[in-house]
Amino acid sequence: MSAAPTRRMVAVTVLVPVVVALALWAFAWPAARIAPRDVPVGVAGPAAAAEQVERRFEERAGAFEVHRYEDEAAARAAVEDRVVYGAVVVQPEGPTLLTAPAASPVVAQLLKEAVAGSAPDGTRVRVKDVVRLPSGDPRGSALAASVLPLALAGVAAGALVTVLHLRGMRGAAALAGASLLVGVTATAIAHSWLGVLDGNWWAEAGALGLTVLAIGASVAGLAALVGTAGIGLGALLMILIGNPFSGAASAPELLPEPAGAIGQWLPPGAGTWLLRSVAYFDGHATGSALLTLSLWAGLGLTAILLGGRLRRAPAATTA
Repeated sequence: MSAAPTRRMVAVTVLVPVVVALALWAFAWPAARIAPRDVPVGVAGPAAAAEQVERRFEERAGAFEVHRYEDEAAARAAVEDRVVYGAVVVQPEGPTLLTAPAASPVVAQLLKEAVAGSAPDGTRVRVKDVVRLPSGDPRGSALAASVLPLALAGVAAGALVTVLHLRGMRGAAALAGASLLVGVTATAIAHSWLGVLDGNWWAEAGALGLTVLAIGASVAGLAALVGTAGIGLGALLMILIGNPFSGAASAPELLPEPAGAIGQWLPPGAGTWLLRSVAYFDGHATGSALLTLSLWAGLGLTAILLGGRLRRAPAATTA
């Protein structure tokens, strides 16, 4: 048996279990460690009563980050603006819990259980869903399931630009055009047909398109800099890490550290946050996600425009 086939056989034998182990770690570890970690919540009402509720939250060390508000109107505004996931309003007739299932159905349910469990015996906790999910996706499962297709679309776009040798302006234009069409098509399906989204139609299309562009440009940019191996690196980063770390099925604050933070620095997580904001919260709390996606897209497109020249320069110098 020659050396080359033997090396390839050993490589396959070793690499497949490594990839499987990495995939299980990336997908199973966050799912197995779901728990609240500094989840922003609000408390409003008379000072003495509000302090008691705040202490109950703080008894679960590290689980909640408490924000104080003067009254129900201020707490409701904070929920609608995505400052907090929910708020407890202390009133003479009993506590009222304001929730936002559109931000995370899992967190909304967690807050209901936490507030009901800490309330005195016989106390009835009223629940008001301030920002609900649309009737087309009452559990939020469709939006959560959209992360992987978006990541795949972006990786496919970046890979096609690379294998079809679309360099420079041609490659950048192809990615921009494909991302625009993906955004429009996905919004037509999710908003107009399925009723999964119910915000501004064009804002949703922009969020979806920018997410695909950020992923696709990153993959193609890596390939422009390091060769076709960049496609594999980009796919691993966006699908194997970005998808499970996005928090789309739960919330970034429920993932083990530092998975939640890393996920929001990657396009799948930032894109999910941006889409929720424009679809359900009138565009509130979009700044960080927009910046993240724009940086990935900008750096990737710059690499596409300059990558070929940078790779040719050392070859020309060597010659």
